This record gives sequence, C-alpha cells and structure tokens, in this order.
Amino acid sequence: MPINIALDGPVGAGKSTIADEVAARLSILHLDTGAMYRACAIGVLRSGLDPQDEAAATACCEGLQIDVGYEKGTQQTLLCGEDVTGLLRTPQVSAAASAVAKWPGVRRKMVKAQQELARTHDMLIDGRDIGTRVLPDAKVKIYLTASAEERARRRWLQLQQQGQNVPMEEVLSDLLARDRQDMNRETDPLRVAEGATIIDSTDLTQEETVEKILAVVEACYGKRG
Repeated sequence: MPINIALDGPVGAGKSTIADEVAARLSILHLDTGAMYRACAIGVLRSGLDPQDEAAATACCEGLQIDVGYEKGTQQTLLCGEDVTGLLRTPQVSAAASAVAKWPGVRRKMVKAQQELARTHDMLIDGRDIGTRVLPDAKVKIYLTASAEERARRRWLQLQQQGQNVPMEEVLSDLLARDRQDMNRETDPLRVAEGATIIDSTDLTQEETVEKILAVVEACYGKRG
C-alpha cells in the first residue's frame, strides 16, 4: 500500500511550503490540490464566466483538462496542456478558486483525480478536505493552522515577493472571507478530520513545523527524512 499523508488547513497556513519540504524529506510526491482548483478558476475567469454561477462554472470546469506533472519533485499544474503554475497565487485567482471549489460538480471531478493519483503513488496531499473526503482512510492526517493575523502576514509577504503591493488590511479581509466560505460551504467544508493531529504554527519556524509533522509520520510509518 502506498504511503498517503493528508494535510489540511485554512488559507495562508503554509500548507504548500511545508508539504513541499516534508515530501522532499520523505522522498515522496506532494500533490497540491489547491493548485488544481486554482487552475479551474483560471479557466473560468478566462472564459469570462462568474465563479459564483454554479451551473456555468461547473460546466466550464467539467470541460477543462487539469493535469499535474513533476519536475525534480516539484509540481507543475497544467490547464489544457499549458503550465499555469506561475499564475496560481494572485488575489483574483485565489478568490475565484474559493468560489469554484464550493460547487459539488467541480469537487467530484477533482476528488476523483486526486484519489486515482494516491492509489498508485507514495504521496502527501494537501488541501481543505483531504482527511475528510479525499483520503479519509489515510494513516496520517495533519491539520495545520495558525492565527488569522499570522496567516495574513505570511500571505502579504508572499505577495510582496511576487511584486504585488497589496495592503495588509486587504489581505487579512480577503483571508477571513475565504475562511468563512471554506468552513461554511455545503459540500466538503473545511474542518478537522477525525483522528487528525492539529499543529498550530503561529509561533513555530518552518523547520519546527516540518519536524513536528515528520515525528507524526515516523510514529505511524517508521519513515523519517
């Protein structure tokens, strides 16, 4: 059986960065499911559709080809054959992805693809519903979180590094809005999976957070980076 690790948590908790490092230490793949939903959102936005329109957004996403590839262990996210990895983290795409991800038809398509990958690969998967929906039987489930203020600060720094001068107040407001949407959507809301280990990284360094997750994996699988 493949090693499957489920990593959930709210926006800005650092899931992608932490998951990259943990997967690298364990020599397994990291599947960023949020990137898949963001690719769907790009497709919807490019089509001139409203991500809040369930019928239109779902029909559009069902017609999109979303693939992932790996280069030196790093995920590339492909939209109809185009590598859109560098376009995924803008505020507009983030907001659209949170809207698109709440539609049941979109989620069914993405969850099926994610489960198929996990059946045949040692893989760490991060997202919002991995331990509750995608990998409910995963032996290791982690819920990674941090305070809203710290998550907003991290996201603001990330945007600054990308050359996007977005006010901190706007980043925090958008983050809180996404929290409400993710936690209150009807289909697969963000919540702590049964049996998950909760790790609050507010006052932890990246290395300390990685070490805590590796300790959980070691206790379960005896596998350590």
